Amino acid sequence: MKINSRLLRNILLKKYLYLFPLIMGSYLQAQTVVPSGSGWTVSVPAITEAGNNYAGTYASATNAIILSGTMPGSFLNLLSNGAARISVRYTPTTWNNALHLYAKRSGGTATISGLCLGCTATVNGGTTYVEILQATDTAFCTINFSGILGLGNSVSYSGINVQLQITGVSVVIPATSYSSQLVFTIGPN
Repeated sequence: MKINSRLLRNILLKKYLYLFPLIMGSYLQAQTVVPSGSGWTVSVPAITEAGNNYAGTYASATNAIILSGTMPGSFLNLLSNGAARISVRYTPTTWNNALHLYAKRSGGTATISGLCLGCTATVNGGTTYVEILQATDTAFCTINFSGILGLGNSVSYSGINVQLQITGVSVVIPATSYSSQLVFTIGPN
């Protein structure tokens, strides 16, 4: 059927353009990053003698945050290079810009489920401290996978231990409680 009216063609085109994101949204399942941990409170020792300063750098336990999650097959099919990146940024609640946050990873496993030929999945990178920025996502680590994907694939990852470090602690920074929230995201590498 040929549509002669230019207005009718434009209306139908817009209708189909609106349907495309709805269809794609229902096809794609959510990928998740699930952080766990109890938060980290830096314990700064008191200064007992005039003229002294704080150590300046403090580190958390190696497992202050533990990341886990799942990437469904619909997300894996969008990753043309076979890798996803976990990124991190911080959102300050009460903060002083002289303080700097860093994170590094230890451990972590990844497995592929579903029908897959010669498949492997690994967690890579992030084993040295990277600075966490406020407004920009910082690449933290990658989850690489290879093989011939089949039906019902997903990649699950767990045991990604995150150690935090703060630098810049000094007597010249006003004495108060400082806090921020870390935001982890996962996307194409």
